[in-house]
Amino acid sequence: MKVRLTDKYPNLDSFNRLREFFPDNINFSTESVDAAQVPKNLKGFRTLFTSFHHFRPKQARQILADAVANNEGIAIFEFTQRKISAILAMLLTPLFVLLVTPFIRPLRFSRIFWTYIIPTVPLLVGFDGVVSCLRTYTPPELQELSGGLSEKYQWEVGELPVKGSIVPVTYLIGYPDE
Repeated sequence: MKVRLTDKYPNLDSFNRLREFFPDNINFSTESVDAAQVPKNLKGFRTLFTSFHHFRPKQARQILADAVANNEGIAIFEFTQRKISAILAMLLTPLFVLLVTPFIRPLRFSRIFWTYIIPTVPLLVGFDGVVSCLRTYTPPELQELSGGLSEKYQWEVGELPVKGSIVPVTYLIGYPDE
């Protein structure tokens, strides 16, 4: 399977590192790609992992409408939820950051400083996780966002349990009837 990575603000260093691990399967666009206006030359099934909650409803619907207008399939997966259990789980992420930081290579003084001496990184990761939970669309909201875009599209919305997690994955998948 071939994967092309795109982003509005592409991190080319990260993209290159990924391509080193999977040279036959991963490629990327060096130019900025707006998910609501994907260039016509980028064909294929679109996926958004843990990012759809960053888009306000109008933008989110534009992303779905662009996929429909270009007759492309789209799948959205969110690993956060607007539920108390997910928010409580996110409150544990600062502890996780404290535990794994010594194992991140290369080990840098700045990483130690901002994690342990002034714990900015754990606090920001925890805050970001909670805000992400609060912004994540529910399945009924995803159904509403995709509703009425095209009678020639199938939409599947739901949640899948994740082994070992109290938070399921929320998904929206859309594809042409053809």
